[in-house]
Amino acid sequence: MSFRDRLLATIRAARPVLEEPDVLVVGSEVPNLLEPEAASTLVVSQDLDIGVPVNRHASVKARLAEMTVSFTPSPEEPSVWTPRSPNLLEVDFVGIDRSRDPMDAYVLEDDQLPLLVFGALSLVTAGAEIELAGTRVRLPRPAGLLLEKLVTDRTGDKGDRDLLVALGLLMTAGPADLDELDALYGTLRPELRHVVRSNLTVLSLLEPTSGMPDPRPRRAAVVSLLRRLEHVEGGLK
Repeated sequence: MSFRDRLLATIRAARPVLEEPDVLVVGSEVPNLLEPEAASTLVVSQDLDIGVPVNRHASVKARLAEMTVSFTPSPEEPSVWTPRSPNLLEVDFVGIDRSRDPMDAYVLEDDQLPLLVFGALSLVTAGAEIELAGTRVRLPRPAGLLLEKLVTDRTGDKGDRDLLVALGLLMTAGPADLDELDALYGTLRPELRHVVRSNLTVLSLLEPTSGMPDPRPRRAAVVSLLRRLEHVEGGLK
């Protein structure tokens, strides 16, 4: 079974939650879904991240029982729902609180659906709504999610995966998305803008990782974005 088929089957199985108002698909699968016909060639991880605004937590929790046919919550990490079938991907729930600073993080405690709320996801806003596998799926605006990946200061494999997600978003971004990125970048504090540029530098030097997209053919696009943001930076001083 192809990765694309597994991704679409997961979306179909998660329909009760995905169609709740304001819920977004975030994370590594967004570039795959932004490709023409959701081609899903930019495989970075084997999970589907679902962003739950904290003000929608109760309504999402009320729909979880409808997902238990296909998934079961992990006893160790209840925000992670593991598939009952190898034909599905894992589902990870994360919290979105747009009132928080991008560097904040906290846990929304709950017996059934605790959420790790990442402040950087406050940069993410709702974008296109598409229909896949009979499910209405809301995607984030690419600029906000791209900036979220670049402003997050992670290291190791997780950091590399985030940067490859950023690369996938850059590969699917249009001119209007980059203009929006410029504007969002300018709203960040100087130290966060420095993190963004540092992560782009790391991405421009990243070597291939087995089973993930090869970043080398896209290095020129990464460097071009870095130069673009350096130009924006010059105008902010």
